[in-house]
Amino acid sequence: MSKKVVILGSGPNRIGQGIEFDYACVHAVFALQEEGYTAIMVNCNPETVSTDYDTADRLYFEPVVFEHVMDVIEREKPYGVILQFGGQTPLKLSLPLQEAGVRVLGTRPEDIDRAEDRELFRRLVIELGLKQPKSGTAKSREEALKVAEEIGYPVLVRPSYVLGGRAMRVVNDENELKEYLEEAVSVSYERPVLIDQFLKDGVELDVDAVADGKDVLIGAVMEHIEEAGVHSGDSAASIPPYTLPDELTKEVKLQTEKLARALNVKGLINVQFAVKDGTVYVLEVNPRASRTVPFVSKTVGYPLAKIATKVLVGKSLREQLPEVFRRKERGEAHPASDFMSRDARIWSVKEVVFPWRRFPEVDPLLGPEMKSTGEVMGLDESFGLAYYKAQLAAGYRLPERGTVFISVADPDKPKILRLAREFLKLGFKIVATKGTYEFLRKHGLEVGLVYKVSEGRRPNVVDLIINRQIDLIINTPSGKRERSDAYYIRRTAVQFGIPYYTTVRGGYAVLEAIKSFRKLKEEGKTLRVYALQDLHRRE
Repeated sequence: MSKKVVILGSGPNRIGQGIEFDYACVHAVFALQEEGYTAIMVNCNPETVSTDYDTADRLYFEPVVFEHVMDVIEREKPYGVILQFGGQTPLKLSLPLQEAGVRVLGTRPEDIDRAEDRELFRRLVIELGLKQPKSGTAKSREEALKVAEEIGYPVLVRPSYVLGGRAMRVVNDENELKEYLEEAVSVSYERPVLIDQFLKDGVELDVDAVADGKDVLIGAVMEHIEEAGVHSGDSAASIPPYTLPDELTKEVKLQTEKLARALNVKGLINVQFAVKDGTVYVLEVNPRASRTVPFVSKTVGYPLAKIATKVLVGKSLREQLPEVFRRKERGEAHPASDFMSRDARIWSVKEVVFPWRRFPEVDPLLGPEMKSTGEVMGLDESFGLAYYKAQLAAGYRLPERGTVFISVADPDKPKILRLAREFLKLGFKIVATKGTYEFLRKHGLEVGLVYKVSEGRRPNVVDLIINRQIDLIINTPSGKRERSDAYYIRRTAVQFGIPYYTTVRGGYAVLEAIKSFRKLKEEGKTLRVYALQDLHRRE
């Protein structure tokens, strides 16, 4: 009789934890079956493939909580339990399961705890000689104000033990922090608030890798298209990084390997970094599958969750992937991935899908709290075309001509000069509200003035959107939380299907996409469809 292995799923679907983890769980089932194990699935979401009756050898439709999991373990008496494919929910059970005498396959629970515990992780980062944004923990309102003052505003604040960035916020001054502490969270010794230095204008990166205790393979380094401060699950991302030099990408890979080895990772690991002024900062480490594993796997052509599962049951990376190691050792690996070859010419862009239309009162603004419910990807031979395809798949057809509405917060105004000039060069007309209009006119740009809703004059910007006289919107938030003019602009854009972007980096990515698509049409070509099977065919 074959050995049994229990896989814990992610539980009920909710924002921040969902179908991407189901993908990883199903691949784990397949990998165990290939290796001759009996795969037992514990999950409780009727919408997932992992809970289809014919996916695993045995399915327990049970809540992913300690008591129910122990009932299954006592009944099945498995060889071991896999926690790292169901997101944060099963990961929290690592120490309780170990204390109950259960064999946890993969990264040891004490090493998981070193990555999850802020103080233990901070010490590890210092030991490895890496950098981290300044941070602190507060157990009272007074302590929170003091910690934020010492770190320096802006700061990122969040409650402990949350999923998907819930109740997380970028706070710009003491008054905003007081408001947050009164309205959003209760601070106590049991539930401290976490406060981090916010790296304004930093570029965020995500790395997915697989380790076997000896070797580490980098699945991909992804550059977020939105600025730091947008939750990684809500940010579009590019493989390879599209603005980062190769030297920095290689440094990020090296730091990922260091962290994976120091934490004795077996299986998957996700590391989040930020780069500001050429310095790499470690934000956090998740010793588990991340929500980008399906995207990375499809981009590089190797099923990371399957590879990681085989590592968990004793099959080394070198044993599984001799050709990848040979290429890596010859220096032929791509700067952004150990799986891709150096001459890879394909760009892959992940874009997220939001449920804004189903929630008519919600402000469709991106921030540290995750709001997306799905994702799509675009592949092509240039970043611009890959991003264009990703927008198309997410439901946005970018305009080739027409009117661009630009309205940005004061700190963003200098950053949009080149953006506005480029749109004018492409033959677009630009309209802006008073502050942005005056700034652009002062720098010699021909732009039109449009009224805000709050100015009480018609036609205002919302009227123009309703009348379809605006084709593209770039509108960055001012930091105010109330229902401002910007709120009505964003909501109307959602209602009428007008592409809109709330970050400057998003605006530049759109510009690149439009330029690339227009160039393609001028050459008499159309968008090409790439089949993943053709891209990744290996002899």
